[in-house]
Amino acid sequence: MTVSMNPYLHFSGEARAALEFYRSVLGGEVQIMTFGDMGAEGPVPAPEHVMHGYLGTPDGLSLMVSDGADGGQGSSDPNPAPSSGLSIALSGDDVPTLERWFAGLSEGGVVDVPLEKQLWGDLFGQVTDRFGVRWLVNASLGSA
Repeated sequence: MTVSMNPYLHFSGEARAALEFYRSVLGGEVQIMTFGDMGAEGPVPAPEHVMHGYLGTPDGLSLMVSDGADGGQGSSDPNPAPSSGLSIALSGDDVPTLERWFAGLSEGGVVDVPLEKQLWGDLFGQVTDRFGVRWLVNASLGSA
């Protein structure tokens, strides 16, 4: 039996744009089911908002998104940010790919820590993307 754990990010009306942005950076295929697809009517949740979105990449990454920080029932905050205690970590030894992803995630976001060689010998950087999601990128340089 196979088990997996996947990040599931909640937005307030920006889930589709966020998922398309992540696809443009990480590659892969997007699947989106809206509240309207499931018969929802009315302003909250809006029928065009994402009930469940999924990105699967050729590198084996999976990311899921939804609109509605409270599970899709609407939110009193019109622009809830993802939890400030949450980070998504990307790591490995494919340095060019991780550098490309870091640069892509940085577009329209804020580089908190530049992607640079660190005391532990790896390249590491931190970026908060344009949707408020914090990404930690660690590229192993091996014995380099």
